[in-house]
Amino acid sequence: MALPLADPALDLAAGLARQFEGLRLAPYHDPVGYPTIGYGTLLSRDPWADLSRWPAITQAEAERLLREHLETFAASVARLCPVPLSDHQRAALIDFTYNVGAGNLQASGLRQCVLRGDHEGAVGQFGRWVFARGVKLPGLVRRRQAEAAMYAGGTG
Repeated sequence: MALPLADPALDLAAGLARQFEGLRLAPYHDPVGYPTIGYGTLLSRDPWADLSRWPAITQAEAERLLREHLETFAASVARLCPVPLSDHQRAALIDFTYNVGAGNLQASGLRQCVLRGDHEGAVGQFGRWVFARGVKLPGLVRRRQAEAAMYAGGTG
């Protein structure tokens, strides 16, 4: 059972991550081959690495890893987007960054829209991030739609 996080935005982001990552207690390769575990926790940047290098984890460990990584990415969002944001907007950006990385957020048109206060433009930018190694992935399409909807839900 997932315990609520202290920050409402982190709790919302955790819900998105759990929904789209799913829970896998044994190591697996993500769609582009990176060794991963739990709720999408990256184990290595060595594509197609031998998964026997890593042991299985418990659900409690997966929750701990998720929480730690979301806190790290929340700090990245705060640093890269130092503007007033609602909990829903921050949650969408945290989940986006959890999935694509802080470097990609930093270089994105999404961040530029957020910094300008162009929330409508920001909503439209999520849909640009649906490719993994040049392949459009239906799961990323759904995830970006959910993030955009969450972000839009916090603009009022």
